[in-house]
Amino acid sequence: MTKTALITGASRGLGAALAEALAPTHHIVAVAKTTGALEELDDRIQAKGGSATLAPMDVTNQDAMATLCRGIFERWGTLDMWLHAAIHAAPLAPADHIDAKDFAKSVACNVTATATLITFVAPLLGDAGQAVFFDDPNAGQKFYGSYGATKAAQISLARSWQAETQKTGPKVHVVTPPAMPTATRARFYPGENRTTLTQPSDAALAVLQQL
Repeated sequence: MTKTALITGASRGLGAALAEALAPTHHIVAVAKTTGALEELDDRIQAKGGSATLAPMDVTNQDAMATLCRGIFERWGTLDMWLHAAIHAAPLAPADHIDAKDFAKSVACNVTATATLITFVAPLLGDAGQAVFFDDPNAGQKFYGSYGATKAAQISLARSWQAETQKTGPKVHVVTPPAMPTATRARFYPGENRTTLTQPSDAALAVLQQL
């Protein structure tokens, strides 16, 4: 039976690298807002002999996520893995200058969508599946109000689920990837020497070795 891996935030960066790394052993369900980037990912997966189902959807759209998970159930019945790489990286700003729209987007993507997806995906994973979340600990640092607070809330949700499922499954992982030259990081460190950072492909392999 074909193993399945749902990757939310699959179009670029770590999500795309994880999709490519898992493609030899899993059918990839790739979720992202950017259709063109998903199609490019699909080309790379097919070039490696793998297969993917593309889902150009916004994780903050609850109806779309319900439709996605219902489709997964109808086609495969279960999921073997869920890797949640979707994130909204709001611009850095002092706490007293946080843009209300950016903060709302951060809450919707990083917190509310995560809670919704846990609810929808948990039955698909059952007691044998695995869920993976990616920490990026910046809470309380200067100018990281929107991103730091909502990312910390996301990981808090993941750790609660992890504690609740220790004996019953699914297996919930929270890992901290190395710094990578992604678009998210570029928003925070625009002048950084990116040659010193870990490539997403290498980070993906390191993540999967921890599971």
